[in-house]
Amino acid sequence: MDRERLARLALQIGVAFAFLYPPLNALVDPSAWVGYFPPFMRGYAPDDVLLHAFGIAEVVIALWILSGWRIFWPSTAATALLLGIVVFNPGNFQVLFRDLSIAAMALSLAMVSWRDETRSGIASEA
Repeated sequence: MDRERLARLALQIGVAFAFLYPPLNALVDPSAWVGYFPPFMRGYAPDDVLLHAFGIAEVVIALWILSGWRIFWPSTAATALLLGIVVFNPGNFQVLFRDLSIAAMALSLAMVSWRDETRSGIASEA
């Protein structure tokens, strides 16, 4: 495996892990995670429904990124979700500053994927 593929795989695993851990941990300790939803999102559905629905989306993003198939879109979604979490939780920046690093990883993965998908003609079909 060449260095570029190994680097891309490391990015994929790193970003996917960041999206798999929260929903799995939320099954055990939901109160640790539900507080990250901004107030405007809460109240429409019970907190546990909101948390687990978001968790399903996180798992889908993670597995799609791990699959390696057309990962521009889930990488872009991962970037947007992470930036949104940081923007809507400024009081938790001491913890969430790490999300900016993960967002940069996801953005890098999206940019590399876009380049690769465009070269192979896949992106132009979307």
